[in-house]
Parts: sequence; C-alpha cells; structure tokens
Amino acid sequence: MTPQILRRKQLETHIGLSRSSIYKMMADGRFPRPIKLGRRSVGWRTAEIERWLDEMQEASDE
Repeated sequence: MTPQILRRKQLETHIGLSRSSIYKMMADGRFPRPIKLGRRSVGWRTAEIERWLDEMQEASDE
C-alpha cells in the first residue's frame, strides 16, 4: 500500500496552519519533516500528520 502524501497547500488546508507556521515548527522540532518527492517538491505522509494531530489533541486534553 502506498502512503498518502499531502503537498504543502493540502497540508495547510488540512491542519489550518500557514506555511510560515509549519516551517517554524519544523525548525523547532515540533512538526514532522517532509519527504523529498523531487528536486523542488516535498510532501508529508498523511499517517505522520494524523499522528501529530492526535498528539496535539492529547496534549490539549491534559
């Protein structure tokens, strides 16, 4: 089974964060890193993003 990949615009829509917020959180080690799809393209595995969202939900429930 091939993993689902979200491109940046799809990711922004899916999680409700801006490009700058996503890259700032990645730099701080608080967001999953993308995978390289080509020379100038990256994407995020849907499963990793869903796991990250679950972790954020758990943290907010504490």
